[in-house]
Amino acid sequence: MNSARLCTRMDEPDSELLIGIVGPCGSGKSTLRAGLEQKGFRCRHIAQEHSYVPSMWQKTTNPDLLIFLDASFEICTRRRRLNWTKADYDEQHCRLAHARQNANLIIETDTLTADEVLTSVLEFLQSQN
Repeated sequence: MNSARLCTRMDEPDSELLIGIVGPCGSGKSTLRAGLEQKGFRCRHIAQEHSYVPSMWQKTTNPDLLIFLDASFEICTRRRRLNWTKADYDEQHCRLAHARQNANLIIETDTLTADEVLTSVLEFLQSQN
């Protein structure tokens, strides 16, 4: 990942920056992507949790910045009303391990609202200037 200029101010994102978002199903990826795009950022939800290729996130998107959202099995299941097992959730975490190791920011979303997650990411982006 390169060290592209992230933004000059919170309301002036660098439109060239590509932010990748990964995490297990139900961790808040789509909601975060929508919030960041509303603020003018270019984002990609990378479906790494469904790929057996550990570095798929790099090969398909190669983002300038990678954000890893995580949530517990119970929270993911409740948010998405998923019909899956703990083993399915654990498998997603195995598939996400390489992305997590290379993430620029990791956020545990269990106790956070969507607005709090977005605010945390915006503050991180601002701190990278």
